[in-house]
Amino acid sequence: MKSIHKLIIAISISVGGSLTSCQKLDIPPTNIVTPDVIYSSEAGVKSFLATIYQNLPIEDFKYRPDQGFKTGGNDWENFYNSASVNGEEVGPFGGMDIGGGFGYWPYGDIRNVNTLIAELPKHVAKLSQPTVNALLGEAHFLRAYYYFSMAKRYGGVPIITVPQDPAAALSTLQVHRDKEQATWDFIGTELDLGYQMMPETSDAGRANRYAAAALKSRAMLYAACVARYGSVNFVDGPARAQGLVGIPADKATAYFQAAYDAAKLLEGHYSLYSANSDKVQNYVDLFLKSGSPENIFIKQYSIANHTAHSWDATMSPRYMTANALSRSYPTLDFVQLWGALQVTNDDGTPKRFDNRAQLMQGLEPRLLATVYFPGATLRGLTFDMQRGIYPSFSGTAVAEAAKQANSRSYILAGDVKTLFQGKQVIGFTGPWTGGDELTRTGFYVRKYVDYNKPQSAVDLNRSEQPWIDLRYGEILLNRAEAAMELGNSGDALTSVNQIRSRAGATPYASIDLNKVRNERRMELAFENQYYWDLKRWRTADVVLDRAHFKGLMPYYVFNENKYIFLAEPELFNREYTFQKQFYYEGIPGGEIGKNPNLLPNNPNY
Repeated sequence: MKSIHKLIIAISISVGGSLTSCQKLDIPPTNIVTPDVIYSSEAGVKSFLATIYQNLPIEDFKYRPDQGFKTGGNDWENFYNSASVNGEEVGPFGGMDIGGGFGYWPYGDIRNVNTLIAELPKHVAKLSQPTVNALLGEAHFLRAYYYFSMAKRYGGVPIITVPQDPAAALSTLQVHRDKEQATWDFIGTELDLGYQMMPETSDAGRANRYAAAALKSRAMLYAACVARYGSVNFVDGPARAQGLVGIPADKATAYFQAAYDAAKLLEGHYSLYSANSDKVQNYVDLFLKSGSPENIFIKQYSIANHTAHSWDATMSPRYMTANALSRSYPTLDFVQLWGALQVTNDDGTPKRFDNRAQLMQGLEPRLLATVYFPGATLRGLTFDMQRGIYPSFSGTAVAEAAKQANSRSYILAGDVKTLFQGKQVIGFTGPWTGGDELTRTGFYVRKYVDYNKPQSAVDLNRSEQPWIDLRYGEILLNRAEAAMELGNSGDALTSVNQIRSRAGATPYASIDLNKVRNERRMELAFENQYYWDLKRWRTADVVLDRAHFKGLMPYYVFNENKYIFLAEPELFNREYTFQKQFYYEGIPGGEIGKNPNLLPNNPNY
C-alpha cells in the first residue's frame, strides 16, 4: 500500500536540506519536521514554502522536455530545451520523442501544498489572520501551478485537495481522474483565491496577487484553445469519450473571456521595460536588469547556493567563454518571421557584402537583441561566422544551394586553423559540422546572454541571471489573443502595438489572429512558450510534419573580397515529426500500475 506514490503517498512533509532553488524566502529551510515547529512563526512557514517553490515546475534555463525540471546544481544540460523541437532552434541531438515527456507526476509536491492549506488555519493565534490569509493565497497559487503543469500534459488528472492518509483503505487512495474541463476549472478557481488573498507585492522569487492573475491568463488561454481547436483536431478514444481529454467547443468563449479578464487585472500595475532609448539595448537589458517593471514572477539562481545555471556557457561558442560549448542555434526559419533577409538580388544571385555586419542593417531592434548575427560582437570578440571560401562565385543562390556538396566549388575545412591562400576558411564561431560547440545555422541566441560577464567567468554552472517566468509582455499577448478570439480586434491591436513600439517595430494599422500569433512567436522566442502554443493551437502536427529547418551560411568570395549568404539546410539536417496523439502525453505507466483507476489512458497510449 505504501508504494502507491502518486495518490499520494509521497511523504515529503519534511523540509530537510538546504535551499537549492534560491527563491528569496528570507531564510533557508532547516530540519523542520513537526507542524508545531513549522507553524510557530512566519519564518517557519517560509522555510516550508522554500521546498514547494524549489520544486515548482518552471520551464527555465535547466528544463528539458525529455528529462524534466532540474532544480539542483551542476545541471547544465539546457542545450535541448523545448525550443529545439519546434523550429526556433536546433541542437546537436536528434531523435528525441518530443511527445513522450518524462512522466511528470508531482503529487508529492501537491501533498506538501495540501498540508500547508490544511494546517495554516489552525495557527492563526501564532501567525495572525492576515498572515494566514496571505500564505493561504500563496498556497492556492502554488497548487494551481502544479496542476497547470499536468493539465497541459495529460488533460484531466485526479484533483486532490487534502493530504491523503497512507494508512487509508486502498480503495480510497486509488482515485479516478477528473475530467479535463473540471481540472482547468479547478486551476482557475485556485488562482482566483490566490488573487483575492495574496498581497499586491512580494519578495523576489515569491508570487503576489498579480502573479496569480498572470498565470490565470496563461492557463485559461490554454483551456480555451483546447475547447476551440481541440474540438476539431483530436485523436478519439475512450478517454475522450469520457471527457478525460477534450473540452466541449461551446466552453471556449468563457475561457477566452476569463483569460482576457485576468490579463486586464495587471493593467496599470506592470509595464513594459523601456528604460533605454536604444531599442536594441533596451530589449537586451529587459532580460538582465533587476527591478524591471515588467517582471511579475521570477526564479533566481546563485553560485553560492549551488543553483547557478549555464545559459551563457551553452549559448556562446567556446571562442567567447572560459570553458564551455554552445549547444543550441536559432534557425533561419525563425529569423525570417521578421521578414525575408535581403541576401539575394532581383535576378537570384547572392547579394555581395563588404563585411558580415552589413547583414544587420535595417533589421528590427528586437530581432538583433534576440539573435546574434554574423558581425555582431560579444565580450570584445566578433561573431566571425564563415562556412567556407569560394575562390570565385557565379550563378544563383538557389541553384548553388541545391547542388550536391561534392559538385560545389567551395573550400571547406575541418578546423579553424586551416587557411586558403592565407585566409582562414571557417570562422572561430563556425558554422561547422564537427565538434559540438559552433553554430550549425549561422546564428546564436542572444536573449538572456549576460554581456556584462567577462569571458573568464563564463563557464558551466556560473550564470546567475534570473529566469523571468511571468512578464507583462506575455500578458499583453495573452490579452491580445483572447481579445481576437472574442471579436475585440481594437483591444488586440492596442495591446500588440504596445509590444511592437517597445520592440522598435512599425505599429500595425490592422490586426488579425495570424499577426497576433506571429507577434507572440517573435516576442517570446526562446522562453519555452512556442512548443505549448503549437500544442494548444493544434497546429503542431502541421508545423512539424516531417519538418526540416534552414540556416544561413556565410561564405567569403576570395577573388571579390566580398561575403555572400546562402540559405541552406541547417548542418544537422534534423527531421522533426509530431503525431496527433502527442497533443496529450500518456499517463505514466508506473502510476497506472499503482492505480488502475487512472485508466483509460489518453488516446493511442
